[in-house]
Amino acid sequence: MPDRIANRVLLIGWDAADWKVISPLLDAGKMPALASLVERGVMGNLATLEPPFSPMLWTSIATGHTADRHGILHFVQPDETGTGIRPVLGTSRTAKALWNVLHQSGMRSNVVGWWPSHPAEPIRGAMVSNFFQTETPPPGTVHPPDLEDVLLDLRVGVKELTGNHLVPFLPDLAEIDQIQDPRPLAVARAISDSASIHAAATYLMETTDWDLTAVYFDAIDHLGHGFMRYHPPQLPGVTDDDFRLYRHVIEAGYRFHDMMLGQLLAQTDDDTAVILLSDHGFYSDHLRPREVPRHVPAGAATEHRPFGVLAMAGPGIRRDQRVNGAGLLNIAPTVLTLLGLPVGADMPGAPLVQAFETPPPFETIPSWDDREGADGSHPEGARADPWSDLEAVHQLVGLGYIDLETSDADAAAAAARDASFNLARVYDSTGRVEQSIPHYESVLEAESPHRDYYALALARAYLAVGRIEDALRVVEVYDGDTRFPIEVALLRSDLEVARGSHDAALDILASLPTSSAGSPEVHLRRADLYMRLGRIEDASDAFEAVLALDPDNARAYNGRAVVAIQRKDYQAAADAALEAVARLYHFPLAHFHYGVAMLRLGWADRAEDAFTVCLQQRPGFALAHRWLARIYKDYLRQPHDAKRHWRAYEQLSTSSDEE
Repeated sequence: MPDRIANRVLLIGWDAADWKVISPLLDAGKMPALASLVERGVMGNLATLEPPFSPMLWTSIATGHTADRHGILHFVQPDETGTGIRPVLGTSRTAKALWNVLHQSGMRSNVVGWWPSHPAEPIRGAMVSNFFQTETPPPGTVHPPDLEDVLLDLRVGVKELTGNHLVPFLPDLAEIDQIQDPRPLAVARAISDSASIHAAATYLMETTDWDLTAVYFDAIDHLGHGFMRYHPPQLPGVTDDDFRLYRHVIEAGYRFHDMMLGQLLAQTDDDTAVILLSDHGFYSDHLRPREVPRHVPAGAATEHRPFGVLAMAGPGIRRDQRVNGAGLLNIAPTVLTLLGLPVGADMPGAPLVQAFETPPPFETIPSWDDREGADGSHPEGARADPWSDLEAVHQLVGLGYIDLETSDADAAAAAARDASFNLARVYDSTGRVEQSIPHYESVLEAESPHRDYYALALARAYLAVGRIEDALRVVEVYDGDTRFPIEVALLRSDLEVARGSHDAALDILASLPTSSAGSPEVHLRRADLYMRLGRIEDASDAFEAVLALDPDNARAYNGRAVVAIQRKDYQAAADAALEAVARLYHFPLAHFHYGVAMLRLGWADRAEDAFTVCLQQRPGFALAHRWLARIYKDYLRQPHDAKRHWRAYEQLSTSSDEE
C-alpha cells in the first residue's frame, strides 16, 4: 500500500452550506474556526450530482459511487409489505462505504449522524445513526450497544432549551406568539439536533481510538428550507414583520456551526487531515425561489444551488490556496489516499491531488466491493423498527421533500416511481442517456400528478439521442396542459434548432412573457442562437445578462470565452474559460476553449494540457484531437503523437458523418 499521509481524517458534513452565505461572514470575522481552517489549507467549490437529493449525495460522498451503483435513490422507500413507506435506510446501500473499507483494512471509524445510516452498522469503531436525534431513538441507533446509554444521555432535547438559546437566532423572540407561530420551534429543533450530534461526535473523538471520524449535520439545510426566504435582502412577498423577526436565523445557524467546528478542530492534532464539505449549496440571493413548487417531485430541492463547499487542511495539503475541479465523487478517493489505502478503480472520481503540496502517489485495486471478508456491514435481512420510521417520514413531509399520497399503497407506489425517475436522472446526468430513457418511459406510463414534469425529462432525453420525432410527440401530448410553460418553450426552441430552424427557435423565445427575463436559461438559449446566426454582439449581451442574474454560471463564462475568441481577444477568452472551469471543472467545452485561447497566445504546453483534460472528460471530442495533432506537429515536434491524434480525429469525424 502507499504511504499514509495523515494519521487520522476528520470528515465534517454541513448539509447545504454555501460560500455565498459563508464568505461575507468570513470577511466580517464571524466564523473564526472556519477561517483558521481555510488559512492553513485549501478551499473551493464542490460540484454536486444530479438529482441533488441529500441521502443520495451523502451516500455518494461516503462510497465514491453514483446512486445507480450505491442503491440509495430517494428519501423514502417502500416497506417490506409494499403497502407503505419508511425513510430510506442504510441497509438499502449496495456499495461499501468508507467505514466498511476501513473495517476490512483493520482501521477504526466513528460515524455520527450520516444520512442514511440507520440501523447502525457493526463496524470496527462506533456508529450513531441518523435516527439519533429523533424524539425516541429506536433500537439499533448506536453501535456498539455498550455505548448506547452514555451517548443517549448526551442528547439535547428541545425542552432543555431556553429563550436564551434561541435569542441569537431570534433577537425579537419575545414578540412572537409561540402558540400560534411554529417557526421558533423549528429553530429549537435544529439547535437541539445539531447539539446532540456534536455531543456524540466530540465524546467519541475524545474517548475512542479512531482513524476516521465522519460526522454529519443537517441543520443548515433544515434552517434554509424554513428561513432562507427571510434572509437579507428582503424578498417581494415577505412581510416587514416576518423579515424583522426571522432575518437573523440563517446567519446565526452558520455561526453556531462555526462554534461547533471550533471544538471539533480543538480535538485534532497536526497529523489529522480535516475535510469540511457540503453536498450542495442553497440559493440565498435574488435566485431564491419565491415558493417551493409542489408540482415537482421533492420540490424543496429547487432551493439547492449546484455548488457545495470544500475546505481541507492537514499534513501534505497546500496552505491558503483555492482548489478547482472538486466534486462529490472525489471525496472518498481522497480519504483513502490520506489513510494510505488504495482507491477502487471502479470509482468514477480520483483523489484531489491538486490539493496537495506534492501530488501523492496512490494505488488502485479493481473494486473494494468485490473484496471478500468481514466489512462491518449488516447481515442480510436486517431491518428497523417501523414505529420509529413514522416520525422521520413526517419530518421529510414538513421539509417539502415528499408528499404523502391518499393511502399507504399510493405512497409506496409513488416512492417506487420517484426512485425510478431519480435513477433515470442519474443516468442522464452522467452521459448515459440511452439507459435513462426506459426509466423515464416507465414513470410516464404510471398515473401521477407529476406526469407533465416526467414528460419534459423524457422529451429532453429523446432530443439528446437524436430522436426528434419522439420528442415532438411527447411535447404535443402535454404542451396544452403543462405547469411548465417556459420549460416547454425552451424545449420547443431546442427542437427547432435540432431541425436547423434557428430563426423559428428565436421566434419561440421572443414569444415568452416578460417574466422570463429573470430566467438565466432563456438568456442562454438566446445567446446560443445568436452565436449560430453570427450575431456576436447580441450573443455577448445575452451572456452578460446571464451573469448579471447568476454570477456563478459556468455556461455563461464559457459563452463569454467563445465571444472573445470570435473577437480575437484571446486573453479575455482564456480568462473567461478559466472562470468557467473554476466553477464547474467537469466542463469539456470550457477546457477546449481555454486550449484554443492558450495556443493563440503562444502557450502550446498549456494548450496541450487543456485539450488533454477535455478529452479525458469527453473522449469522443473530435476537434480536441485535431487541435492536439496540430500542437504535436507544429509546436512540440512529436510526429508520432500528431499522427495518433489525427487518426482519432478522422475516425471520429467519419463516425459522426455516418450517424
